[in-house]
Amino acid sequence: MPVDPPSDTTSRLVVEPRWLAWARELQAIAQTGLHYSEIEYDRERYQAVERIAAEMMACQSGHELRPVLDLFRHDTGYATPKVDVRGIVFRDGKILLVKEKLDGKWTPPGGWADVNEAPSEAVVREVWEESGFETRIVKLLAVYDRTKQGHQPYYPFHVYKIFFLCEVTGGEAAVSSETDGVGFFPPVDLPELSTSRISARQIARFFELLHHPEWPADFD
Repeated sequence: MPVDPPSDTTSRLVVEPRWLAWARELQAIAQTGLHYSEIEYDRERYQAVERIAAEMMACQSGHELRPVLDLFRHDTGYATPKVDVRGIVFRDGKILLVKEKLDGKWTPPGGWADVNEAPSEAVVREVWEESGFETRIVKLLAVYDRTKQGHQPYYPFHVYKIFFLCEVTGGEAAVSSETDGVGFFPPVDLPELSTSRISARQIARFFELLHHPEWPADFD
């Protein structure tokens, strides 16, 4: 459930509002407490904290309370960041992007990592599923905290974004159930980006890392 940023934001890096960080932290405290606590009195307190977090997010985002509560209660266990993996593929000075059906905008292929799947395995799978290209991992490019990267709209959970440089080994461009466009684009002529997933600033950085393979991976 994305949370839209203020209407006056621009392409500059935008810092998430404090209320979102507070609501996210309260939700994590409640989720972890409900996982470990067996005392009914304590569980009631954690449920109250969970509801407060949901009310904060619903009130500030314009969503109804019930869907937010359902979203929170879908996750159980110790609260940890979610992991989004993306494959960065270059060919002839251009970057591979896919067009997302959900918003009609473009991003490097990728998505949530699955359980029992290494990040590198998840990237290879996602690139193939969303673009039709078979790839191999070359190196880690970046591990970013989504909250510090200015992605819009905001997201109710804490997310780490992992980007791998990949090399095409086979396959051909093909759309999928999640994408309806596949193409390679030069850095000076990018299509409209899905800013929830990628930013022009990040793509520019990946081109820099491509031209300077001796540089270490980015983080945070």
